Amino acid sequence: MSLADPFEFIQGSAPLLISIPHAGTHLTPEVASGLTDAALPLSDTDWHIPQLYDFAKALGASMIIGQYSRFVIDLNRPADDKPLYTTATTGLYPDTLFDGRATFKEGQQPSDEQRQGYLNDIWQPYHQKIQQELARLKQLHGYAMLFDAHSIASVIPRLFEGKLPDLNLGTNGGLSCASGLSDVVEGCCTAQDKFTHVLNGRFKGGYITRAYGQPNQHLHAVQLELAQCNYMEEIEPYPYAPQKAEPLQAVLKQMLGGMLHWGEQVYK
Repeated sequence: MSLADPFEFIQGSAPLLISIPHAGTHLTPEVASGLTDAALPLSDTDWHIPQLYDFAKALGASMIIGQYSRFVIDLNRPADDKPLYTTATTGLYPDTLFDGRATFKEGQQPSDEQRQGYLNDIWQPYHQKIQQELARLKQLHGYAMLFDAHSIASVIPRLFEGKLPDLNLGTNGGLSCASGLSDVVEGCCTAQDKFTHVLNGRFKGGYITRAYGQPNQHLHAVQLELAQCNYMEEIEPYPYAPQKAEPLQAVLKQMLGGMLHWGEQVYK
């Protein structure tokens, strides 16, 4: 299978890797031809997340950004496709949208062979790069932190009741990072009153957070799921909204800066 690069990677010098698995919009020909009219706008994309976090390069963070749509393969699901949540969710190869409508026209899903190719040529390289970069950062600094950056529509009745909190932190129930680091990121949320927040609520962290957050190995992972209403318009074509985004970016800067300061203090 001949594919475009499965990810974009920017290498930094700080002990922090930002993973953005769901901002991609590339489609393979078979996925593009099989999508339903409901799926064609790619509404379940984590729109504009690389733009929102662009400031992190100046902090020295490394960044990895998936280039393919989650409708091809979901980089934040395990390779064996075991469900991460007991509630409604989507899998490694999403056959339904977040709202429950079908992703593919009947009988027009990619074949098992094609999907195995996506696993080999898109999913595996993304995760190999995460592993390599975390190993490099740990060798340099003695530890490494992973921040998995996501966003989602603020209202999706199939997945959660009412409106989602603005800032949804996930640490796999406290297992994916040191408690002190969790306190720092949550403290950045409680220190402001513009955005609501929750820790380990509906979104506790997907596969990336759970797989690579190993605090006993000095590898700390945090997921942040943002309600999209705070930095973009939630109607097609889903434009970025700079005036909305600016105060949110201020909180994100404090959060990432706080993580780096925590690391400096704990591992000095």
